[in-house]
Amino acid sequence: MKLIQLIIAISLFSFLSHTYAAEGLIVHQSAFHPKQTMDKFETLAKQKGLNIFARINHSAGAQKIGKQLPATELLIFGNPKGGTPLMECAQTAGIDLPLKVLVWQDKDNKVWLGYNDMNFIANRHNIKECPAINKLQQALAGLVKQAITTQ
Repeated sequence: MKLIQLIIAISLFSFLSHTYAAEGLIVHQSAFHPKQTMDKFETLAKQKGLNIFARINHSAGAQKIGKQLPATELLIFGNPKGGTPLMECAQTAGIDLPLKVLVWQDKDNKVWLGYNDMNFIANRHNIKECPAINKLQQALAGLVKQAITTQ
């Protein structure tokens, strides 16, 4: 029984231990190609009742000016149920809303999904005790986990 608990704990830790590519950014490697990763995240977000405001293909933008950028897409999403409670704690948090995820492929062909750490946002707006922070962080982590794994 203890072995099973240890395996579960290690599995959870490996998911929860994030690579921080930039301050305040949580990054996870995806098991899928960039488009598949973003498509999966977008579908899951819609299933959860989130609004999709924009999907921006930065690679296509780079091509328009004769540049090449590996696969890089941004999804902007959210809804008032999540954002309003955060802004009730500090209206300035609205600058960080709606929420965003970025999917990109690096030079080693690894695919990554990154998003803003809600604790970073809480610190930025001095709202560390805001109940919305944990709710949004858990919701984001759940969506990301589903989008990047084969489960």
